[in-house]
Amino acid sequence: MHELSLTEGIVSTITARLGDRRVVMVRLEIGKLAGVVVDSVRFCFDVVVAGTSVEGARLEIVEPGGRALCRDCGVEFLTDDPILLCPCGSSDVEVLAGTELLIKAVEVEPDVRDVRV
Repeated sequence: MHELSLTEGIVSTITARLGDRRVVMVRLEIGKLAGVVVDSVRFCFDVVVAGTSVEGARLEIVEPGGRALCRDCGVEFLTDDPILLCPCGSSDVEVLAGTELLIKAVEVEPDVRDVRV
């Protein structure tokens, strides 16, 4: 299950960047053509964050659809199917969108030391 190692990498990246600051929300963008099972990432996230500053954080996942361009007929089309076929029947397509795997946002608790009165 590569989703476990992906999720470990995501949490490791967040904690390396933010240290021990308490994370309350993580937003990921995982394209429908990324080859990642989103439900597995959700499950792994709860396991991986245990004992870290990310524990208890809300996980939001945005799943943009796929978009491709047919090299044969020139048509740009939308698809969420990992088997990329143009409506004309050609498989000679270029993926334009939908393979993203990004940390889009991380929200941390405000540091009371940063608050000025």
